[in-house]
Amino acid sequence: MFDTHCHLDVPAFDQDRAAVFSRAHAAGVSLVLNPAYDLLSSRRAVALAQSRDDLVAAIGVHPNDTGEFGVAELSELRQIALAARPAPETDQIDASARPSPIAAIGEIGLDYHWKTVGPDKQAEAFVMQLGLARELELPVIIHCRDAYDDCLHILREHGQGLALVMHSFAGKLSHLRAVLDLGYYIGIGGPVTYPSAHTLRDCVEAAPLDRLVIETDAPYLAPQTWRGKRNEPAYIGTVVDKIAAVRHMSAGDIARMTMDNGRRLFRLV
Repeated sequence: MFDTHCHLDVPAFDQDRAAVFSRAHAAGVSLVLNPAYDLLSSRRAVALAQSRDDLVAAIGVHPNDTGEFGVAELSELRQIALAARPAPETDQIDASARPSPIAAIGEIGLDYHWKTVGPDKQAEAFVMQLGLARELELPVIIHCRDAYDDCLHILREHGQGLALVMHSFAGKLSHLRAVLDLGYYIGIGGPVTYPSAHTLRDCVEAAPLDRLVIETDAPYLAPQTWRGKRNEPAYIGTVVDKIAAVRHMSAGDIARMTMDNGRRLFRLV
């Protein structure tokens, strides 16, 4: 399985990070993507990904952290990305040299829930980072909370042609149709197991199978069995099981399809 969204660089995992990876492997997780939420976590995520073959990173500034975002911060993200790429001469000498550990820009987007940064500032940073993704030819991980209409408006104008996933999708069926029309993917995590998540399960049932990827968003949004506790990649099988039940398929087929989808989305094939 591929956990396409997990914050393993954060302090919540400082005491047992190696054991978390071991439990994930034992549960069938072979690949994890660690997205960032600010400049510091972008550097941490890259450093962690450079130390492991089962981990890739995304760099970016979360909407709730964009209060001071501007040209200097965008330039720093660009430099982080470029510094992580192998030198051209290295590629010529050693064809097996490891590619960049950075698989995407993210998580970026809009968040109207916490109201820590004004909508205009969030939108400005969002558009700038979408431009960076286009410049660097990287996929994008979108954070969207209570802002689907505005987020989709920006994506129609600035996100056309980008490979992109709506992380922790929580929209309506109308939002799902709009996301699919743009050619994007949806990320499904622990909330699909919550008893009240009827609309999310309707969206999982309606979405094409080749547009679904799975995630934990650990240490957040643990599945119902562990709700209120720290989440971790080993729990992603519960998400697979729920998707399989909704789609009347085997868990093995869902695991295999979402792995293929994630590798295709993040160009890890």
